[in-house]
Amino acid sequence: MKLELQSRNALIAGGSRGIGRSIALAFAQAGANVSICARGETALRQTESELNALGHKVHAAVCDLADGAALWRWVDDAAMALGGIDVLVNNASGFGASDNEDGWAASINIDLLASVRASRAALPHLERSKGSILHISSIAGLMPSVRTPPYGAVKAALIQYTKTQASQLAGKHIRVNCIAPGSVEFPGGIWEKRRTDDPQLYKAVLDSIHFGRLGTPEDIAKVALFLASDAAAWVTGQTIAVDGGQMLS
Repeated sequence: MKLELQSRNALIAGGSRGIGRSIALAFAQAGANVSICARGETALRQTESELNALGHKVHAAVCDLADGAALWRWVDDAAMALGGIDVLVNNASGFGASDNEDGWAASINIDLLASVRASRAALPHLERSKGSILHISSIAGLMPSVRTPPYGAVKAALIQYTKTQASQLAGKHIRVNCIAPGSVEFPGGIWEKRRTDDPQLYKAVLDSIHFGRLGTPEDIAKVALFLASDAAAWVTGQTIAVDGGQMLS
């Protein structure tokens, strides 16, 4: 099966590093025009350069996704730069770990509300293209999340929203799906830091994964490419856990 996104226009919110970067690169390698946004300009421009090297249309913008007006501008500007929207990927996370006002606000404003707002902004374009939306949740939303209550609760809300949104938009032939990654390690990411800062926790998580390793951003990007492609044309309202068996423990 050949997965292609030839001449499709894809927006990846939180696309400068980690999972978002890998999804953006995988989409571009499959022939898509890509727009990414992120708060940090250095990583954004580096990923923009990598995308440009693949020879398709590229748009990149610094954007604080907690700012609704800024998010809406990014979607509108990206649609204009690329020539429409076929795929929207809501990947950004505020990583609200602490069970206090700041932790809850970070998760709600970025993980959940930014996904809702980006979907609304992109909807007129997706209606024209009969496109698709992909949310990036977490296995933390599928089970108790004692270490990170806000993160787990909001990721669970995103999984529920996927089903509701898929039902709302099915009549418009817009597909909505979700990926729930397990623990994913990449340079500068949380699990790379925990390898050195909290080796006991890192080992416990590693030991819980049946495949014997943490995930990579590329593991998630391959599933994202499938869900965005025509190979998944009859798949909607689904959440796929990509965790190497982590939840089987």
